Amino acid sequence: MKERIYNTIDFHTPEFQAISTYIGQNPELGHEEFLACARLIEELERHDFTVERAVLDIPTAFLGVYDSGKPGPTVAFLAEYDALPELGHACGHHLICMMSIGAAVGLKSVIDETGGVIRVYGTPAEETKGAKVPMSAAGLFDDVDFALMAHPYYTYERSGESLALDALQFEYFGKAAHAAASPYEGVNALDAVLMLFNSVNALRQQLRSDVRIHGIITEGGQAANIIPDYAVAQFYVRSSSRAYTNEVAAKVLKCAEGAALQTGCTLTTSNYEYSYDELNTNETLSAVFNRNLASAGITEEMIQTGKDHGSLDLGNVSLHCPTIHPYMKVIEEKHLLHTPEFRDLAMQQRALDGMILAAKMLAATAYDVITDPALLAEIKAEFERTRLTR
Repeated sequence: MKERIYNTIDFHTPEFQAISTYIGQNPELGHEEFLACARLIEELERHDFTVERAVLDIPTAFLGVYDSGKPGPTVAFLAEYDALPELGHACGHHLICMMSIGAAVGLKSVIDETGGVIRVYGTPAEETKGAKVPMSAAGLFDDVDFALMAHPYYTYERSGESLALDALQFEYFGKAAHAAASPYEGVNALDAVLMLFNSVNALRQQLRSDVRIHGIITEGGQAANIIPDYAVAQFYVRSSSRAYTNEVAAKVLKCAEGAALQTGCTLTTSNYEYSYDELNTNETLSAVFNRNLASAGITEEMIQTGKDHGSLDLGNVSLHCPTIHPYMKVIEEKHLLHTPEFRDLAMQQRALDGMILAAKMLAATAYDVITDPALLAEIKAEFERTRLTR
């Protein structure tokens, strides 16, 4: 049956690659992916998937479902299709969405015989306010048996880890005054932001090595001769676990409060983007994916073991069902994600061919699990063990 899956994907390869190219040539920011969303829904419906639009009232989110009508596991394929500001598709999301849709179409060619349900989740804005976060919180993955997606890269890499993340905003309110004639009448909000940065820099020495804190000043005053009465800093706070990220975020908040106290400013804090949890890779499921890679000629020696690549909203999904997120080689040169070089190479034929291989590997992995109840039980048992130890 795997041969039928591969043949189906091969048959539809021209259209899959054309859709990917179209999305790559028309980059859209998170929650603005109207062209991509419409094109992906059209493709799913063309293959007899029932599609729910605007899931959770998110305009560019969708859920495509094909139900065999026979008992069997529910597999989720995750599609991302948002681009980066100015850079466009420098993270290869135009490839990711068609990896998952291609896999779903391939698996559909056998699902009526094996039994089970295929779901394709259209998840906007992974780079900012990732839709997987509210989808997870709403329980949309609670009845999923396992979830799969792959990410383009310059090498093959096992599904590994990601960092939990909080996006914190600190707004300081002071009092404006003439900076030369009457500075003593002012309360300097920019000074509070600068003190916050200095406090965070001092805090780093007492934090674990897996912590990442990085911030910018988005508002710092309007003119040099006016004491700034309003200033804003935004920070990402990350670590390898949600629990420790919460601890670090609380420490950063204390730094912010101290800066307000020292300057006489008032402080407002908020989360300007969603919080992401760390990815919990299901190693049993990951091993199935790697075995399929081996059958395609990608040996163990060719698959690297990475540590993390920042933060993923897929981490939130991995708390609700067994999940993997391997990386697939789609370019021959070593260029990192979020660079113009990766973006340009990810539009070439080599990358489109790598996308098709990824679709086949995802579909084959899903097929292996759906047709092997003992394997699925092992995957679920690992998921329960790791959930208890979190």
